[in-house]
Amino acid sequence: MYEVSNQVVEQGFDKFQLQKLVKTPNYEILNISLEKGEVFPEHTSPKHAHLVVLEGEVIFHINGENHNLREQQYFNFPKEEKHWVEAVVNSKFLVVR
Repeated sequence: MYEVSNQVVEQGFDKFQLQKLVKTPNYEILNISLEKGEVFPEHTSPKHAHLVVLEGEVIFHINGENHNLREQQYFNFPKEEKHWVEAVVNSKFLVVR
């Protein structure tokens, strides 16, 4: 019924890592970690999405714009827009879509 997980804290910084924390018919939560200088390659999201930086700093590239995001900042973006993410320092963030 209830579940406590340490997946987020246990996911290390080894290049680019992605884990699905939750997947339901209505939404999913992705836990992503990027080692400093690594890139989450260009892709699109099938749904409107929300990114929450847990730790570190990333640059979110979308539509020719760069958005610097730091710990505890939130960013939302539309579905089907090409984007990519670069880690300024070791970083972890959640994507909810």
